[in-house]
Amino acid sequence: MQADLQSRMLDCPSQRTCLAWHAFLGIVSTCVLLLAQPDAARAQAPAGYPSKPIRLLVPYGAGGVGDQTMRLLANKVSQQVGQQIIIENRPSGGGIISMSEALRAAPDGYTLAEMGNGQAISMSLFSNLKYELLRDFVPISVAGTFAILLAVPDNSPYKTLQQLIEAARKSPGKLNMGAINPGSTQNLSAHLFQQITGASFTIVPYRTSPDLTTALLRGDVDLGFDYYAALQSVIGPGKVRIIATTGDSREPLLKDVPTVKESGLPAYVVIGWNGIGARAGVPKEVTQYFNVEINHALADAGLQERFRALGIEPSGSTPEEMWDRMARDGRKWRDVIEKAGIPKQ
Repeated sequence: MQADLQSRMLDCPSQRTCLAWHAFLGIVSTCVLLLAQPDAARAQAPAGYPSKPIRLLVPYGAGGVGDQTMRLLANKVSQQVGQQIIIENRPSGGGIISMSEALRAAPDGYTLAEMGNGQAISMSLFSNLKYELLRDFVPISVAGTFAILLAVPDNSPYKTLQQLIEAARKSPGKLNMGAINPGSTQNLSAHLFQQITGASFTIVPYRTSPDLTTALLRGDVDLGFDYYAALQSVIGPGKVRIIATTGDSREPLLKDVPTVKESGLPAYVVIGWNGIGARAGVPKEVTQYFNVEINHALADAGLQERFRALGIEPSGSTPEEMWDRMARDGRKWRDVIEKAGIPKQ
């Protein structure tokens, strides 16, 4: 192709045409080089790094949306960097155990930490934190985002969200809303829902997502808040029905289900997310290297398909974008916590 273009340039009838062909040739040559070297724009690894396995501390138990996101991503990035990324589950309220362990680690880039909206909430929910999230940690990249599903038992008389809200307004406190763990994103989403609608519900906390699912199937709660990954196995006739989702737009796996915004509450948007960071002091060239590798992995079609099958949208970012999101969520959930009168733990 390049030789053919060069021969055409020799026959150019005018200087202007020759210059145009020359510019076109330069563009094509650049494209050819990029196609031949698909990783040419990717960051080079810091000298000697990584030379051993890397720990990724996950503040949730195995099997949840946060754990599944990190396992899929870690497997792909491990293949790219040539070292295994080992998942260490350290579940605890607010992710305190996981984050504290990350802070104790050497700032050498061999200990990373999952963090997201759960850690943004913990800034306002816990009074005994031994660290300041936005000071003692550095962001690398967002990994995935996911809306919350608003679920009702399939035999519920409420076919729309507005019907349920009107029923709650007519009978304050009679209807139950279920969500896991006080202080979780799901639980605070229920509080935010009550605050925005002005309707009075009884909020029932459950220890785990399976406990909430059982309560929905039995009809113990009128409305449940949880992620697709937690509810996917029970969505269907005779089980659980989804009447709304909390994102900016409809969920690809639930295209017939309106968002809460579409259901008449434009101010209600909740998007959970998780990402990867490290303790402060890790060399910038290491975090930049991992930012590139994470975003490269998230661009992989196979990984994207597996994420989306779990209701997770692959959503890479710059470190700055991740930290801005963390700060915004911190302010958002602080206001919800204060209005709900939730005591600090």
